[in-house]
Amino acid sequence: MSTVSESYLVGLIGEGITISLTPPMHEREADQHGLRYLYRPIDLSAINRPAGSVGELLRQGRDLGFNAFNITHPCKQLVLEHLDEISDDARRLEAVNTVLVRDGKLIGHNTDFSGFGTALAYGLPGAGLGSVVQLGTGGAGSAVAYALLKSGVRTLTLTDLAPERAAARAAALAALFPDRQVGSVPAADLPAVLAAADGVVNATPVGMHTHPGLPLDTGLLEPRHWVADVIYRPVETELITVAAAKGCRTLDGGHMAVGQAVDAFRLITGLEPDPARMRAHFLDLLAEGR
Repeated sequence: MSTVSESYLVGLIGEGITISLTPPMHEREADQHGLRYLYRPIDLSAINRPAGSVGELLRQGRDLGFNAFNITHPCKQLVLEHLDEISDDARRLEAVNTVLVRDGKLIGHNTDFSGFGTALAYGLPGAGLGSVVQLGTGGAGSAVAYALLKSGVRTLTLTDLAPERAAARAAALAALFPDRQVGSVPAADLPAVLAAADGVVNATPVGMHTHPGLPLDTGLLEPRHWVADVIYRPVETELITVAAAKGCRTLDGGHMAVGQAVDAFRLITGLEPDPARMRAHFLDLLAEGR
Protein backbone atom coordinates (compact mmCIF):
# COMPACT_ATOMS: atom_id res chain seq x y z
CA MET A 1 0.00 0.00 0.00
CA SER A 2 1.25 3.45 -0.91
CA THR A 3 1.92 6.26 1.53
CA VAL A 4 2.34 9.97 1.02
CA SER A 5 6.09 9.60 1.54
CA GLU A 6 6.37 7.63 -1.72
CA SER A 7 6.84 9.17 -5.12
CA TYR A 8 6.09 7.75 -8.56
CA LEU A 9 7.71 8.24 -11.93
CA VAL A 10 5.60 6.82 -14.76
CA GLY A 11 6.02 6.90 -18.53
CA LEU A 12 3.88 6.36 -21.62
CA ILE A 13 5.64 4.81 -24.61
CA GLY A 14 4.14 5.06 -28.09
CA GLU A 15 3.87 7.14 -31.23
CA GLY A 16 2.06 10.47 -31.44
CA ILE A 17 1.15 10.50 -27.76
CA THR A 18 2.01 14.01 -26.64
CA ILE A 19 -1.72 14.86 -26.65
CA SER A 20 -2.70 11.81 -24.59
CA LEU A 21 -5.10 12.52 -21.71
CA THR A 22 -3.77 9.59 -19.66
CA PRO A 23 -0.89 11.52 -18.02
CA PRO A 24 -3.05 14.36 -16.64
CA MET A 25 -5.71 11.86 -15.50
CA HIS A 26 -3.12 9.91 -13.50
CA GLU A 27 -1.48 13.01 -12.06
CA ARG A 28 -4.76 14.61 -10.95
CA GLU A 29 -5.96 11.41 -9.28
CA ALA A 30 -2.59 11.05 -7.55
CA ASP A 31 -2.96 14.61 -6.22
CA GLN A 32 -6.26 13.59 -4.63
CA HIS A 33 -4.42 10.80 -2.77
CA GLY A 34 -1.59 13.05 -1.66
CA LEU A 35 0.96 11.30 -3.85
CA ARG A 36 3.95 12.77 -5.63
CA TYR A 37 3.35 11.39 -9.09
CA LEU A 38 5.01 12.46 -12.32
CA TYR A 39 3.76 10.96 -15.57
CA ARG A 40 5.64 11.74 -18.77
CA PRO A 41 4.97 10.77 -22.41
CA ILE A 42 7.88 9.15 -24.24
CA ASP A 43 6.84 9.83 -27.82
CA LEU A 44 8.80 7.66 -30.24
CA SER A 45 8.02 10.09 -33.06
CA ALA A 46 9.38 13.04 -31.09
CA ILE A 47 12.62 11.30 -30.06
CA ASN A 48 13.03 9.62 -33.47
CA ARG A 49 13.14 6.07 -32.14
CA PRO A 50 11.63 2.99 -33.83
CA ALA A 51 8.86 0.97 -32.20
CA GLY A 52 11.34 -1.88 -31.79
CA SER A 53 13.28 0.17 -29.22
CA VAL A 54 10.53 -0.28 -26.63
CA GLY A 55 12.52 -2.96 -24.79
CA GLU A 56 15.62 -0.79 -24.57
CA LEU A 57 13.55 2.16 -23.33
CA LEU A 58 11.93 0.00 -20.66
CA ARG A 59 15.27 -1.25 -19.40
CA GLN A 60 16.74 2.25 -19.37
CA GLY A 61 13.67 3.55 -17.55
CA ARG A 62 13.90 0.77 -15.00
CA ASP A 63 17.55 1.62 -14.35
CA LEU A 64 16.70 5.33 -14.04
CA GLY A 65 14.06 4.68 -11.39
CA PHE A 66 10.74 4.61 -13.26
CA ASN A 67 8.02 2.77 -11.34
CA ALA A 68 5.82 1.85 -14.30
CA PHE A 69 4.96 2.47 -17.94
CA ASN A 70 1.88 2.48 -20.07
CA ILE A 71 2.43 1.09 -23.56
CA THR A 72 0.39 2.10 -26.59
CA HIS A 73 0.45 1.85 -30.39
CA PRO A 74 2.54 0.44 -32.01
CA CYS A 75 4.31 -1.33 -29.14
CA LYS A 76 1.66 -3.42 -27.34
CA GLN A 77 2.77 -6.65 -29.02
CA LEU A 78 6.42 -5.76 -29.54
CA VAL A 79 6.90 -5.30 -25.80
CA LEU A 80 6.00 -8.89 -24.93
CA GLU A 81 9.44 -10.40 -25.58
CA HIS A 82 11.10 -7.89 -23.26
CA LEU A 83 9.11 -8.68 -20.12
CA ASP A 84 10.03 -10.91 -17.20
CA GLU A 85 6.44 -11.76 -16.30
CA ILE A 86 3.08 -11.35 -18.06
CA SER A 87 -0.40 -11.60 -16.55
CA ASP A 88 -2.60 -14.44 -17.77
CA ASP A 89 -5.05 -12.09 -19.53
CA ALA A 90 -2.30 -10.12 -21.25
CA ARG A 91 -0.69 -13.36 -22.41
CA ARG A 92 -3.99 -14.61 -23.81
CA LEU A 93 -4.54 -11.28 -25.57
CA GLU A 94 -0.91 -11.18 -26.73
CA ALA A 95 -0.85 -7.49 -25.88
CA VAL A 96 0.42 -5.44 -22.94
CA ASN A 97 -0.46 -1.83 -22.16
CA THR A 98 0.85 -1.54 -18.59
CA VAL A 99 4.30 -2.53 -17.33
CA LEU A 100 5.16 -2.48 -13.64
CA VAL A 101 8.75 -2.32 -12.40
CA ARG A 102 8.98 -4.54 -9.33
CA ASP A 103 12.28 -5.60 -7.75
CA GLY A 104 14.06 -4.98 -11.03
CA LYS A 105 11.58 -7.08 -13.03
CA LEU A 106 9.31 -5.84 -15.84
CA ILE A 107 5.79 -7.21 -15.34
CA GLY A 108 3.17 -6.83 -18.07
CA HIS A 109 -0.59 -6.35 -17.70
CA ASN A 110 -3.46 -5.35 -19.95
CA THR A 111 -6.00 -2.81 -18.72
CA ASP A 112 -7.53 -2.13 -22.15
CA PHE A 113 -9.79 -5.15 -21.85
CA SER A 114 -10.49 -4.67 -18.14
CA GLY A 115 -11.20 -0.98 -18.74
CA PHE A 116 -13.90 -1.83 -21.25
CA GLY A 117 -15.28 -4.56 -19.00
CA THR A 118 -15.57 -2.11 -16.12
CA ALA A 119 -17.13 0.49 -18.42
CA LEU A 120 -19.73 -2.02 -19.59
CA ALA A 121 -20.60 -3.13 -16.06
CA TYR A 122 -20.96 0.35 -14.61
CA GLY A 123 -22.07 2.30 -17.67
CA LEU A 124 -24.66 -0.21 -18.91
CA PRO A 125 -25.72 -2.21 -15.85
CA GLY A 126 -28.00 -5.07 -16.72
CA ALA A 127 -27.26 -4.88 -20.45
CA GLY A 128 -28.25 -8.01 -22.33
CA LEU A 129 -25.23 -10.19 -23.04
CA GLY A 130 -26.86 -13.02 -24.95
CA SER A 131 -25.70 -11.86 -28.37
CA VAL A 132 -23.41 -8.95 -29.30
CA VAL A 133 -22.14 -7.69 -32.66
CA GLN A 134 -18.74 -5.98 -32.79
CA LEU A 135 -17.56 -3.83 -35.66
CA GLY A 136 -13.76 -3.75 -36.06
CA THR A 137 -11.13 -6.23 -34.89
CA GLY A 138 -7.94 -4.17 -34.85
CA GLY A 139 -5.88 -3.34 -31.76
CA ALA A 140 -8.69 -1.88 -29.66
CA GLY A 141 -11.13 -4.39 -31.11
CA SER A 142 -9.12 -7.36 -29.88
CA ALA A 143 -9.22 -6.10 -26.30
CA VAL A 144 -12.91 -5.20 -26.51
CA ALA A 145 -13.89 -8.60 -27.92
CA TYR A 146 -11.97 -10.35 -25.15
CA ALA A 147 -13.63 -8.08 -22.58
CA LEU A 148 -17.09 -8.86 -23.94
CA LEU A 149 -16.51 -12.59 -23.58
CA LYS A 150 -14.98 -12.16 -20.10
CA SER A 151 -18.08 -10.13 -19.19
CA GLY A 152 -20.35 -13.05 -20.08
CA VAL A 153 -21.40 -12.52 -23.70
CA ARG A 154 -22.64 -15.87 -25.00
CA THR A 155 -22.61 -15.21 -28.74
CA LEU A 156 -20.16 -12.73 -30.25
CA THR A 157 -20.21 -11.89 -33.95
CA LEU A 158 -17.30 -9.94 -35.43
CA THR A 159 -17.16 -8.01 -38.68
CA ASP A 160 -14.36 -6.01 -40.25
CA LEU A 161 -13.47 -4.34 -43.55
CA ALA A 162 -10.71 -6.97 -43.62
CA PRO A 163 -12.80 -10.17 -43.36
CA GLU A 164 -9.74 -12.37 -42.90
CA ARG A 165 -8.76 -10.38 -39.79
CA ALA A 166 -12.22 -10.81 -38.28
CA ALA A 167 -12.15 -14.53 -39.05
CA ALA A 168 -8.71 -14.95 -37.48
CA ARG A 169 -9.73 -13.05 -34.35
CA ALA A 170 -12.94 -15.08 -34.05
CA ALA A 171 -11.01 -18.34 -34.31
CA ALA A 172 -8.50 -17.23 -31.67
CA LEU A 173 -11.25 -16.16 -29.27
CA ALA A 174 -13.26 -19.31 -29.86
CA ALA A 175 -10.24 -21.32 -28.76
CA LEU A 176 -9.91 -19.22 -25.59
CA PHE A 177 -13.63 -19.41 -24.79
CA PRO A 178 -14.75 -22.85 -25.99
CA ASP A 179 -18.10 -22.59 -24.21
CA ARG A 180 -19.15 -19.52 -26.27
CA GLN A 181 -20.23 -18.97 -29.84
CA VAL A 182 -17.72 -16.71 -31.60
CA GLY A 183 -17.86 -16.11 -35.34
CA SER A 184 -17.37 -13.55 -38.08
CA VAL A 185 -19.59 -12.31 -40.89
CA PRO A 186 -19.22 -9.96 -43.86
CA ALA A 187 -20.79 -6.51 -43.53
CA ALA A 188 -23.59 -7.59 -45.87
CA ASP A 189 -24.86 -9.96 -43.17
CA LEU A 190 -25.21 -7.23 -40.52
CA PRO A 191 -29.01 -6.88 -40.93
CA ALA A 192 -29.53 -10.54 -40.03
CA VAL A 193 -27.16 -10.67 -37.06
CA LEU A 194 -28.32 -7.33 -35.62
CA ALA A 195 -31.91 -8.52 -35.76
CA ALA A 196 -30.97 -11.20 -33.22
CA ALA A 197 -28.48 -9.13 -31.17
CA ASP A 198 -28.80 -7.46 -27.78
CA GLY A 199 -26.02 -4.95 -28.36
CA VAL A 200 -23.51 -3.56 -30.83
CA VAL A 201 -20.01 -2.20 -30.26
CA ASN A 202 -18.08 0.06 -32.62
CA ALA A 203 -14.35 -0.66 -32.41
CA THR A 204 -13.53 0.90 -35.80
CA PRO A 205 -12.03 4.38 -36.32
CA VAL A 206 -15.22 5.55 -38.05
CA GLY A 207 -16.68 8.40 -36.05
CA MET A 208 -13.39 9.99 -35.00
CA HIS A 209 -12.71 13.64 -35.87
CA THR A 210 -10.32 12.38 -38.53
CA HIS A 211 -12.74 9.67 -39.78
CA PRO A 212 -16.22 11.23 -39.52
CA GLY A 213 -19.31 9.24 -40.33
CA LEU A 214 -21.23 6.18 -39.21
CA PRO A 215 -19.78 2.64 -39.05
CA LEU A 216 -23.12 1.00 -39.93
CA ASP A 217 -26.58 1.70 -41.25
CA THR A 218 -28.30 3.07 -38.14
CA GLY A 219 -31.65 2.12 -39.64
CA LEU A 220 -30.76 -1.36 -38.36
CA LEU A 221 -30.77 -0.17 -34.75
CA GLU A 222 -33.82 -0.66 -32.58
CA PRO A 223 -34.61 0.88 -29.17
CA ARG A 224 -34.01 -2.54 -27.55
CA HIS A 225 -30.34 -2.47 -28.61
CA TRP A 226 -27.57 -1.09 -26.45
CA VAL A 227 -24.79 0.67 -28.38
CA ALA A 228 -21.18 1.20 -27.29
CA ASP A 229 -18.35 3.09 -28.96
CA VAL A 230 -14.62 3.06 -28.16
CA ILE A 231 -14.00 6.47 -29.77
CA TYR A 232 -13.69 9.42 -27.39
CA ARG A 233 -12.65 12.22 -29.75
CA PRO A 234 -15.45 13.30 -29.94
CA VAL A 235 -16.94 11.64 -26.90
CA GLU A 236 -20.41 12.00 -28.43
CA THR A 237 -19.88 10.33 -31.79
CA GLU A 238 -22.55 10.43 -34.46
CA LEU A 239 -23.29 6.77 -33.70
CA ILE A 240 -23.87 7.47 -30.01
CA THR A 241 -26.00 10.52 -30.79
CA VAL A 242 -28.20 8.72 -33.33
CA ALA A 243 -28.55 5.61 -31.15
CA ALA A 244 -29.59 7.68 -28.14
CA ALA A 245 -32.17 9.51 -30.25
CA LYS A 246 -33.61 6.13 -31.23
CA GLY A 247 -34.02 5.22 -27.57
CA CYS A 248 -31.03 2.88 -27.30
CA ARG A 249 -28.96 2.74 -24.13
CA THR A 250 -25.49 4.00 -25.00
CA LEU A 251 -21.91 3.84 -23.73
CA ASP A 252 -19.49 6.45 -25.03
CA GLY A 253 -15.80 5.72 -25.61
CA GLY A 254 -14.74 7.91 -22.72
CA HIS A 255 -15.77 5.15 -20.33
CA MET A 256 -13.15 2.76 -21.74
CA ALA A 257 -10.48 5.49 -21.82
CA VAL A 258 -11.10 6.24 -18.16
CA GLY A 259 -11.50 2.57 -17.24
CA GLN A 260 -8.06 1.60 -18.51
CA ALA A 261 -6.53 4.55 -16.62
CA VAL A 262 -8.40 3.62 -13.43
CA ASP A 263 -7.14 0.04 -13.59
CA ALA A 264 -3.58 1.07 -14.43
CA PHE A 265 -3.50 3.59 -11.56
CA ARG A 266 -4.65 0.85 -9.18
CA LEU A 267 -1.94 -1.53 -10.39
CA ILE A 268 0.79 1.11 -10.14
CA THR A 269 -0.06 2.54 -6.73
CA GLY A 270 -2.02 -0.16 -4.91
CA LEU A 271 -4.61 2.51 -4.10
CA GLU A 272 -8.28 2.55 -5.10
CA PRO A 273 -8.95 5.40 -7.55
CA ASP A 274 -12.30 7.19 -7.82
CA PRO A 275 -13.70 6.33 -11.29
CA ALA A 276 -16.38 9.04 -11.19
CA ARG A 277 -13.82 11.68 -10.27
CA MET A 278 -11.46 10.53 -13.03
CA ARG A 279 -14.25 10.57 -15.62
CA ALA A 280 -15.25 14.11 -14.58
CA HIS A 281 -11.63 15.22 -15.00
CA PHE A 282 -11.43 13.43 -18.34
CA LEU A 283 -14.52 15.26 -19.61
CA ASP A 284 -13.09 18.55 -18.36
CA LEU A 285 -9.89 17.90 -20.32
CA LEU A 286 -11.88 17.20 -23.48
CA ALA A 287 -13.91 20.38 -22.98
CA GLU A 288 -10.67 22.33 -22.65
CA GLY A 289 -9.60 21.01 -26.04
CA ARG A 290 -6.77 18.87 -24.65
